[in-house]
Amino acid sequence: MMTSGFITALRRDLLLAARHKSEWLTALFFFVMVTNLLPLGVGPDAALLRKIAPGVLWIGALLSTLLGLQRLFASDYADGTLEQMALSPTSLSWLVAGKMFTHWLVCGLPVVLMAPLLGVQFDLPSRSLGLLTLSLLLGTPILSAVGSVGAALTLGVRSSGALLSLLILPLYIPALIFGAGAVEADLAGISPQGHLSLLGALLLVSVFFSPWITAVALRIALE
Repeated sequence: MMTSGFITALRRDLLLAARHKSEWLTALFFFVMVTNLLPLGVGPDAALLRKIAPGVLWIGALLSTLLGLQRLFASDYADGTLEQMALSPTSLSWLVAGKMFTHWLVCGLPVVLMAPLLGVQFDLPSRSLGLLTLSLLLGTPILSAVGSVGAALTLGVRSSGALLSLLILPLYIPALIFGAGAVEADLAGISPQGHLSLLGALLLVSVFFSPWITAVALRIALE
């Protein structure tokens, strides 16, 4: 019953994402543009590009993921679907988990797949490109999980977009530090294992607790 709710929410949101391609394509285009424009402004210094590459790519991924968060529950809240989810016999936490996973598939996974291609223009070695991909693979689900909590807390609030950014961006800092730090450590000849371990721990904690916290926040918003 619980997993069926997860699958139902996943299928529904994937279908909606397929019908509204412009929403997730905008986030991906934003990521590509941010990471492409910065090397043009910095210049052709290969050493400098390698140094800033992890932070630039991670910040681009963070901001592009943030673009889709405001719409995560807004449409369901507006048309009453969210109330039906809350009243259904299926656990709201599992339904929320399905929506969170869909958000990652639509906004996070394309970023992970594009990052190695964009990292080439920063003159990153192949090992660092692999670590960059791995760090984003571990880190982008954290962005979706933590972001869903912020989207639920700001649901129905006027100027929710600005409030969501102010609320969520500080919570993204640990993932940004450990994700970019893993690649920076590798470039410096240091083992990135510690950064990846901490990033994995953040992933487990956020994936475990975020659906439950988000469900509680949604019920409060519906009252």
